[in-house]
Amino acid sequence: MDLPGTDVRMTAPPPGRVTLSDRRTRRSWEVELAPYRLAVFPVTQALYAEVTGARPSTARGDRLPVEGVSWWDAVRFCNTLSLRTGLTPAYALDGGRADWDRTADGYRLPTEAEWEHACRAGTDGPHYGPLDEIAWYRANSAEALHEVGGKRPNPWGLHDMLGNVWDWCWDVYDPEVYGGYRVLRGGGWFDEHWSLRASARRRSHPDFRVDDVGFRLARSGPADPADMPLS
Repeated sequence: MDLPGTDVRMTAPPPGRVTLSDRRTRRSWEVELAPYRLAVFPVTQALYAEVTGARPSTARGDRLPVEGVSWWDAVRFCNTLSLRTGLTPAYALDGGRADWDRTADGYRLPTEAEWEHACRAGTDGPHYGPLDEIAWYRANSAEALHEVGGKRPNPWGLHDMLGNVWDWCWDVYDPEVYGGYRVLRGGGWFDEHWSLRASARRRSHPDFRVDDVGFRLARSGPADPADMPLS
């Protein structure tokens, strides 16, 4: 359901599995994916302001992706939007603890497996197209944030999966080494091309806020009639 003046369009990637890898540890692992839905665009400043009343971003513009938001800001936003739209919140938040109710139909952050599966969209290279055509990054961004949807989408109709802002994901990066640090995916407007790969993983403290990190909404479950069809 869309709120007035906002855009929460989603699409349902086809079922499948994805192989994740970590260059630091040289480890790889396969994940089987349950049905899920993913937003076509990152959360915009207009949507974030509509839901929270706040505009935390350094750059200003309704169609710019929200940035300057922590992982905690993102999960609280998901719960608030769920309540506003009559859905069951996905997260139980208690102080410094967050538990995900996987049966809930509300908005949430994607897992990094969902994110990579959706980013690749059936492709097998580091990018789903020529980088200058699909992403804002240091070589073409003029070192500035850009409105969502300004570059060509991937084969499943998802925009800005690479570049513009990094996306917070649900997952803990490596708890044995980094504690509660969470996964970031996708690369941002200030990154060099090597950071904009479908497999690239970055980590950050869940309280961290910076001007090239935002997030994208997900929901559990099969496609809805209101979802955008795959391209």
